[in-house]
Amino acid sequence: MMRQMREATKPIMLFTAIAFVALMVFQWGMDITGQSGGGPGEIGSVNGDPVMYESYMAAYRQLYDQVQRSQEDLISSQQNKEIEDAAFDEVVNQLLILQALRERGITVTDREISEAAQYNPPDYLRPQFANESGALDLAAYQSFLASLPPEQLLMLEAYYRDVIPRGKLLRQVSSGIFVTNSALWQAFKDQNEQVEIDYVPMNPSTRYEDDRFPVTDADIAAYYRANEEEFEVPARASVRVVVLDKTPTAADTAASFARAETIRQEIVDGTDFATVAERETSDEGTMSTGGELGVFPKNYMTPPFDSAVFAAPIGEVVGPVQSSFGLHVIEVQQRWATDSAQARHILIPIARTDDSEIALLTLADSLEDLSEEMALQDAAIAVGLTSSTMDIAQNFPFIPGAGQVSEGADWLFEEAAVGDVSPVFETTTAFYGIELISSQPEGVLPLVDAEPAIRSTLLFERKMEAALDEARAVVTSARGGQALANAAAEMGLELRSAGPFSRNDFVPGVGRQNAAIGAAFGLEPGEISEAISTPANVYVIEVVSRTDADSTAWLAQLPQQRAAAIQSEQQQRLQEWIAALRAAANIRDRRDVVLAPQDPDAVQIPMVF
Repeated sequence: MMRQMREATKPIMLFTAIAFVALMVFQWGMDITGQSGGGPGEIGSVNGDPVMYESYMAAYRQLYDQVQRSQEDLISSQQNKEIEDAAFDEVVNQLLILQALRERGITVTDREISEAAQYNPPDYLRPQFANESGALDLAAYQSFLASLPPEQLLMLEAYYRDVIPRGKLLRQVSSGIFVTNSALWQAFKDQNEQVEIDYVPMNPSTRYEDDRFPVTDADIAAYYRANEEEFEVPARASVRVVVLDKTPTAADTAASFARAETIRQEIVDGTDFATVAERETSDEGTMSTGGELGVFPKNYMTPPFDSAVFAAPIGEVVGPVQSSFGLHVIEVQQRWATDSAQARHILIPIARTDDSEIALLTLADSLEDLSEEMALQDAAIAVGLTSSTMDIAQNFPFIPGAGQVSEGADWLFEEAAVGDVSPVFETTTAFYGIELISSQPEGVLPLVDAEPAIRSTLLFERKMEAALDEARAVVTSARGGQALANAAAEMGLELRSAGPFSRNDFVPGVGRQNAAIGAAFGLEPGEISEAISTPANVYVIEVVSRTDADSTAWLAQLPQQRAAAIQSEQQQRLQEWIAALRAAANIRDRRDVVLAPQDPDAVQIPMVF
């Protein structure tokens, strides 16, 4: 948590990597508890092989737990649907891999298992037997292995019996991968070679008046006919929506402040800070250390926290201090002028109270119940909410206040008829309900609607042409002996500087990995470029200095670079191979039938637990 406070807040993304579900799930028909699943059996098939409910649920639980550990909020219904689909895809992938192992006759011998178990511990065990240098302490590992009871040795054998054939398959699928030294050297140069430049941006969109470049109706019609594919539009729906914001209310915020003040007062009255921190803080990174943050420099923490630390009296418990992470109760233990400080804190999130959360859930339930009997607008009025109308595009379903609403979009474009009202769906920020007013299938935007965009495009193209002409004049003057700054000033243009930067960097005012960046690395110091066009601007560039990549440093790290490049290529090859298997496979997904509720009050499985 405090690492996040020191850096920018990063979005939590739902992602799944290709992982191996336990062997017993596929071959022994057991769930992750080792018990017989007792579920509904077959929920689909892959090339005739059944997709079993127990396998699906094992993958689902694994992904569900993984996502829940990565975020503080409970998993929303929309996230849960994404996890369900990802779990089914994972089980399908594993069946395709098992089929490929059978078809290729890939097996494993007892000797291979024995050697792997003795000398190559599973990844999840390896960190426990690392010595001070990080290498495997083989003697310690083999001693541990000798102490394992028979049932755990059987589990270890099952692991190797599953993993070793898959490793052989990966080597077959990714055979022939070779990364040349020239490619690795170029990648190293892209990262480490640097230039510093002076440049003249033409800024055509603001440099020229629009009326200088007339665009006729005939021009617009011709562009429309030649570029009709640009005006293809996704399916759209006109909807009425009701959004129930999950954001804590003013009363919730006041309750959080009151809780933080109570915690602060408890410490002031004599309770040990560390004891209270271990009990109350939501910062998991410092919970076990009593809230200790160690020593940190000024301007290292998030601004409100930083300001409080460098203003509070040493040894005094202060707060609550509000930041984007919540409320902090802080004790500054030491401070060295305005340079650095040592402190500890207790983090209290600003969250809904239990009563507020229950009230919100009750309101969402009431809206859903009423929506089954009346129009959404009437249901909203009945529970004291407001509704609004808007358009939603299938390729980017977004509702203000609720965010991305893929679950609602699936209902809109796959199930709903005009006049239907949805169940109440959930995102991480809100509950929402939708009523379909009208829909429009995907198609091509009419010329009359496309006209403003076409006019703007043609106008900008003509401004770019004018900018290129002026940039060429600047190049001629600069190459004729005039300083680039003077050549630019004569035409009312500004000389700017940038760098040093590498090929992979984003350069303010120039961009990233575009023609201007490429041109800069093709010039020697003192050289003037041609007029360079990028999608948004035109430039003239002069290289001021250049730092070449160090070939000695490249050779020193070459083995690690090559290994990383081959591993990346292997993963890409494996993903492409699995995608090809999926495209050719006969995959049946029967979850909507097998797992459907048997009565209106039944809970659909898989259940969130």
